[in-house]
Amino acid sequence: MEYRTLGRTGLKVSAICLGTMTWGEQNTESDAHRQLDFAVERGVNFIDTAEMYSIPVKASTQGRTESYIGSWLKRPGNRDRVIVATKVSGRSRDFTWLREGGTRLDRANIVQAVEGSLKRLGIETIDLYQLHWPDRSTNFFGALGYVHKPNDHSVPPEETLSVLADLVKEGKIRHAGVSNETPWGLMHYLHLAETRGLPRMASIQNPYSLLNRTFEIGLAEIAIRESCGLLAYSPLGFGVLTGKYLNGARPQGARLMLFPEYRRYTSGRATRATAAYVEAARRHGLAPAQLAIAYVASRPFVTSAIIGATTLPQLEEDIAAAEVRLGDEVLRTIEAAHAADPNPSP
Repeated sequence: MEYRTLGRTGLKVSAICLGTMTWGEQNTESDAHRQLDFAVERGVNFIDTAEMYSIPVKASTQGRTESYIGSWLKRPGNRDRVIVATKVSGRSRDFTWLREGGTRLDRANIVQAVEGSLKRLGIETIDLYQLHWPDRSTNFFGALGYVHKPNDHSVPPEETLSVLADLVKEGKIRHAGVSNETPWGLMHYLHLAETRGLPRMASIQNPYSLLNRTFEIGLAEIAIRESCGLLAYSPLGFGVLTGKYLNGARPQGARLMLFPEYRRYTSGRATRATAAYVEAARRHGLAPAQLAIAYVASRPFVTSAIIGATTLPQLEEDIAAAEVRLGDEVLRTIEAAHAADPNPSP
């Protein structure tokens, strides 16, 4: 397993990060513990979760994922084996059951959120505490066509960072990061950190895959020049890039069969592009999942690729992608497929 520095923190994290959002919905607590044991044995030392998990979001399972991780962390020696990342939910009026509704990235919400996560995780300090999405009207979760709202009453980033600074001083978090953020948002946070002595964002967690390379347009340069690397989520596009949904296949128990409302990676263009990438993988003797993950992990702006699996065989294949090195010929094939059908699932 390769290990990379998380921003300017000095922490070394595995090139593969274990995502956990299915734990508590598609996976049981014992499943979660088996996945953690398996991943750590194979060199994974980085775990990503969120206060709102499991997915899909609902009151009955909110926080369950963190609790599953917490019960595993109680085992002797386990806390020292992993770097734990979690997230605070951004502005939303949909989660009426989370902090009495109206979640924001203000002091009251962040303090309450971090205390809840620490309790469920059963730890004293969160290694990486991330803002799950912005507290302003902007483009994220696949939105295109920015429309500016001058009267948008968002929480000032200065307030958000000042709360994080206090949490660092109190020893409740070690480092901070953003997620689902834009180039302007990331640079603004970095500017505030530099000019006002506030915590510096160590990472940005955004979607990135063969079906969605929009991160390259404005954020990749920032990630490299500012040492704020990408934690790439959905490198398999909700499992689509494994090829298991091609030719009308409907595998029983698969995520998109259970939750058909997740349509980000299922358009006609996405299906055509997926077929091209699957064919490229097979032509070069690779599993489609490993081609997709290896490509993401090989990008110079990526710190870690966040994988999620519901079974141990899936997890084994995904982690093994860390050892796959893509040659020039396969990379040319990938770029040709991308040029023919770029970013079908932004």
